Order: sequence, then structure tokens, then C-alpha cells
Amino acid sequence: MSLSICGQNGELPETQIAIVVSRYNESITGKLSVAAEQTLLDAGFTPESITVAHVPGAWELPLITAHFLRQPKFGAVIALGAVIRGETTHDEHINRAVSLALMNLGLETGKPVAFGLLTCNTVEQAIHRSGGNVGNKGVESADAILEVLRLQPKLPA
Repeated sequence: MSLSICGQNGELPETQIAIVVSRYNESITGKLSVAAEQTLLDAGFTPESITVAHVPGAWELPLITAHFLRQPKFGAVIALGAVIRGETTHDEHINRAVSLALMNLGLETGKPVAFGLLTCNTVEQAIHRSGGNVGNKGVESADAILEVLRLQPKLPA
């Protein structure tokens, strides 16, 4: 017999959550951050249990994410940023390095890390993903964290 485990409902652990948000492309990332924080508040987290840290750009997301993940009181981190393609391949290098670093941090610490880094070809695409006609990836990132936090205690030892 198979066992099906779901984290879409259930109790949330008492923990703190950090939101690490890039200031680069702040007109985009600010909307992601506000939406992620509101999603956590709507789920029952208190303002005191949410820490928002601003970093210069996407490149700095993993370092500060690691800082929070290594503190016992933080149970998860939502990493938010927006890298928009330019005239060179710079965006590809940033996106690859940051995404791999964030994934490795989650695996290393056993704590969930939400990947809320927009990797868009145009500013218009980023606008659509930060509250436009494609939704808000800040909400999606916070929802993913909430689901994993609910799921983890249900997993078999």
C-alpha cells in the first residue's frame, strides 16, 4: 500500500521566516516582497516572526539566505529578486549561480528555500510576474514555503 502525504493543509510550525530581497530592479522586487510578506501574515505568521533583509542584487541572495538558514530560530527563507536579460550573457551566469547556490543551501540545511528569482527576458515579463497578468511570484514563493513547512513534520522518519 502506498502512502500519500500532502502539505497543502495542516498546522504550521512555530518558526521565523526570512525574506531576502534584492534591491536591484526594486520596482519589481518590492512588489514581490510585499506580496510574500502579506501571504505569510494571512497564513497566521506575526510581523515579529518575519524578517525582511534587503541585499544589493541577486548575486548576494545566497550569502544572506545562508546566514538565516544557519540560525536555529529560522525555519525557512524566501529569496526574491529579478534578473532581466541584457545585451550580454551576464544574466545567465547570475541566474545559474544563484539558483544552484540556493538549492544547495536548502539541501545542506534541511530547511526550505523558496526560489523567487525572476529570470526574465524583458522588463514587461517581470512586471507581469510581480502582480501583473501572470500573478505574483512573491505569493507563489510564500505559498510554496508554507506547503513545505506543513509537509516536513508529516514525512516518515
